[in-house]
Amino acid sequence: MSGPLSGIKVVELSTMITASSAGMMLADMGADVVKVENPNGGDPFRSFGPSRDYSAHFCSYNRNKRSVALDLRSEPGKQALSVLLARGDVLLENFRPGVLDRLGFDAAKLQEINPRLIHCSITGFGPDGPYAQRPSYNAVAQALVGMSSLFVEPANPRITGPTISDNVCGAYAATGILAALVERGSTGKARRVEINMIDATLALMPDPFGYHEFLGVVSDPYTSARNSQSYAYTCGDGLLLCIHLSSQPQFWESFIKVFELDAFARDPRVATRMLRIENYDLISQVAGALIARQPREHWMRLLEDGDIPFAPILDVTEVPDDAQVRHLGSFQVLEHPVKGKLRTIMRPIWLDGSRADQPMRPPPMLGEHTEEVLRELGLGSCGKSEPA
Repeated sequence: MSGPLSGIKVVELSTMITASSAGMMLADMGADVVKVENPNGGDPFRSFGPSRDYSAHFCSYNRNKRSVALDLRSEPGKQALSVLLARGDVLLENFRPGVLDRLGFDAAKLQEINPRLIHCSITGFGPDGPYAQRPSYNAVAQALVGMSSLFVEPANPRITGPTISDNVCGAYAATGILAALVERGSTGKARRVEINMIDATLALMPDPFGYHEFLGVVSDPYTSARNSQSYAYTCGDGLLLCIHLSSQPQFWESFIKVFELDAFARDPRVATRMLRIENYDLISQVAGALIARQPREHWMRLLEDGDIPFAPILDVTEVPDDAQVRHLGSFQVLEHPVKGKLRTIMRPIWLDGSRADQPMRPPPMLGEHTEEVLRELGLGSCGKSEPA
């Protein structure tokens, strides 16, 4: 594979999102990521939805990897994993605490197999503590750290939004692995990298805790929108529009000019930014009544001319066709020889103005590369050494 991580070998023992996401980020940068899966069904994400083995969920987090099917409860499977780890740079896994130990790969064994192996462990709640053995998923982590309180309306509680905790956990795991690789390159020391969903999600949302610590403000679902002066409007054609005024006076002044709100701007309730935060709903209602009179395209032209931060609120069917998204090449098509074409999102990291070094391999079928990888390791199909 090409990319800045070319030559780095990652052994991924993962299911669902957190470690799979981290592994994909490393693979997108050129690492050789071997995803070790249970021969009996593999990653449970494979069978989400109508698919039995190649679901949209699985494909979203597993491009540019090779899949090896090994039964880690069997001696041949353990032997094959041992050889993989002996030749690897990184072990990436998201087992609950103690699972890897019970499989026979505790810290002492990993040190014996490969002293230079960086071990990244992702858990829900951390390696120990009162919740350590609980199962954890995205919604659980978001609820515990207060993020859900910023999305959920208490009067009609429903979990909403994408998989934030899972994804940010994967991103921090990849960051920790990269830091450990850099250190190992200069000192030879191999670190154990530990990431948990609680810490990762908290690190993503410092603002509401800062508001409480310094201002005594308990954030609600609209605190960030009020503070940033962000608005969502329905235009005259029923299409949605986002406007983000932030704190710069120039954006408020242009906003007033575009919507011809000079009289309203003299209202003492909106005279300062702090008053505009306090009277957020008033601004939303006054501007909203005007925006509802014209189609979205009309307002977008005026907002662009006024240099005001804005965007149409698009759904997922519309995003790939947006002019800027097309210009960036954010979506590309991969093609699997058996499963066919798959549209995927490119990595967000550009190097020297390009993403041309990103590998473009489709997500693997279960065990698709077992024979290939075992041959590279000098092992037979059952995971035993081949005769000389």
